[in-house]
Amino acid sequence: MKIFLNGKLVDEKDAVVSVFDHGLLYGDGVFEGTRVYNGRVAFLDEHMERLLDSAKVINLNVGMTKEELKKATVETCKANGIKNGYLRHVVTRGVGTLGLNPYQCKKAQVIIIAADIQLYPAELYETGMKIITAGTIRNMAEAVNPRVKSLNYLNNIMAKIEAINAGVMECLMLNAQGFIAEASGDNVFAIKGNKLMTPPTWCGALEGVTRDKVMQLARELGMEVSETVMTRYELWTADEVFLTGTAAEVIAVVEIDRRPIGTGKPGPAAKKLIKAYRDFVNNNGTPIE
Repeated sequence: MKIFLNGKLVDEKDAVVSVFDHGLLYGDGVFEGTRVYNGRVAFLDEHMERLLDSAKVINLNVGMTKEELKKATVETCKANGIKNGYLRHVVTRGVGTLGLNPYQCKKAQVIIIAADIQLYPAELYETGMKIITAGTIRNMAEAVNPRVKSLNYLNNIMAKIEAINAGVMECLMLNAQGFIAEASGDNVFAIKGNKLMTPPTWCGALEGVTRDKVMQLARELGMEVSETVMTRYELWTADEVFLTGTAAEVIAVVEIDRRPIGTGKPGPAAKKLIKAYRDFVNNNGTPIE
């Protein structure tokens, strides 16, 4: 495997970072996850814009423009022969001291990894998944803003541990006010009649690239789409619930906190959106060749 590291493609064994890198020491950095379908990188512009926005919020100079990042992404895919797979873009603060001062780090490190991924078992896309509500509260927006894809994912990991310990693969996260924020790694949607609802970003949700595309596709299918403040009541009583994410794509939820959602099976609207999303990503994106 070839890894893009600071302007060069290097062998996996040579893709190393210093123990003094603040990304390792403090989770000081940002990242993006991107998918490749049929030799095309899906939503590359959107992901690189969000990467740079996240870096700007934490005052991190990436040292590369969006176009340079896109070019490096395509080169990394070519070097690894990736036609279908997953990309991880990581920007760390770089090498510094053992203190917190980020200005002691002279240069950011830019890493691009191209690999395979399957977040959930294939059968769950047919049968739907069961989830629980985690006790771990989502970070407050003015503490660590969830719209920044920070390398410090401990908040999400703590929630994920609860889900796994409960025998499921995902969980809901509430904000400090008790409203739905998102899942540990995905955005959350509810369907009631012809209405599609998802929490607004200020409730603690990442503004997901897949989330935004699914909202657009739903409007094209004639659904009424809104960002709505929701409690678990709205999800428990919904006709359908599903999650979205770059790795997860679109996946139906059939049970929350041991309460069946709708019929307890993936519903027709979710199935339509799953098909519409897959049709789009399989035929659009930045060509690798």
